[in-house]
Amino acid sequence: MFSLDARKIYLPEPFNQEARISVQEDRIYQLGDQEKALRHLNALKYDLVPGFIDIQINGAFGSDFSSDPKSIWEVGNKLPELGISAFLPTIITSSLSAIHEALEAWQAGAPEDYHGAYIPGFHLEGPFLSPKKHGAHTIANLKLPDPKLIEEWQLENGVRMVTIAPEISGAKNLILTLTQRGVVVSAGHSMADLYQTKEGISAGIRAATHLFNAMTPIHHREPGLVMAVLDHDPTMFSLICDGQHVAAELVRMAWLYNRKNRMILISDAIAALGMPEGVYQLGEQSIQIQHQIARLEDGTLAGSVLEPLTALKNLMNMTRCSLSEGITCWTKNPASLLNLTDRGEIKPGSIADFVLMSVDQEIAATFVRGELVYQAPWADLKWEFT
Repeated sequence: MFSLDARKIYLPEPFNQEARISVQEDRIYQLGDQEKALRHLNALKYDLVPGFIDIQINGAFGSDFSSDPKSIWEVGNKLPELGISAFLPTIITSSLSAIHEALEAWQAGAPEDYHGAYIPGFHLEGPFLSPKKHGAHTIANLKLPDPKLIEEWQLENGVRMVTIAPEISGAKNLILTLTQRGVVVSAGHSMADLYQTKEGISAGIRAATHLFNAMTPIHHREPGLVMAVLDHDPTMFSLICDGQHVAAELVRMAWLYNRKNRMILISDAIAALGMPEGVYQLGEQSIQIQHQIARLEDGTLAGSVLEPLTALKNLMNMTRCSLSEGITCWTKNPASLLNLTDRGEIKPGSIADFVLMSVDQEIAATFVRGELVYQAPWADLKWEFT
């Protein structure tokens, strides 16, 4: 067991008692007023917040999950540097054999020396998407929904979330089937109109993937997928808040619909995250990174190199939301969508995944399952032993 004193604690809501927690094994044991443990960490310069949960990340640090799914563990070991304590490695539209290979990589389990971010399963973004909104996905790999194609798409096999275009033929049956299995279904890369989206929501769709991007735009007589989602309180939505994918005015509009903690920040990062500018892989596509923007040769936006804290700062600047409100979009909200009941919040009994953050929102340290797995070279952390 160890205890820790922070400058402030965000649950993600501000914790208004003594900023001290204790950790026993991999769980948070107690919050607030308590005796120091025999092993104590003085982190009074830093705020303690839940670890970030990224539900859509295609790769990082030079590795692309769609072309090299075994790299999820290598990347997972480094993601705590960005404050990420859990993530869904995302496989974009690929061959069925490539998806099967990815699931096998997850089923094989983490290496014995793995101390990285928790991986509850994959986000399969495709292949059941609209060819008219394929974005950076290879059209040749798109497929029409067929129950035989998703026989192994189960939680226990590593499928946690699937993005589907709800309007394509056969989609409703797949949405019902996956929902019954406990897989989160999200609408995206879609030409669905208002009514097709509502029908998909009735079948079990629980979220929209990167809201505004690769979907029908809002029109005053044809509100489309975006407004069908925003107008339905139980449906959550993810957002790429990098200042490129979505205009600040629309980020602010979406924020007005966040009254029930519905917004989820995502990176949608590709292999170039954490790397120099250049050319990187995303599935079968080559992506050029220039001025921190990821594009195909034809100029189409293709993922990002967005870090969680940059997205958080952008959201706060665009919407004037509070730090705790912004943190909620990286922690409690994605945990709620994925039904990770013991993650995403600082509370007794939850998994001890948390981040120590400087007052100017930089990552000082990250703990995963109660273990200090990353400490910035500049971080001033002092262990005390009695």
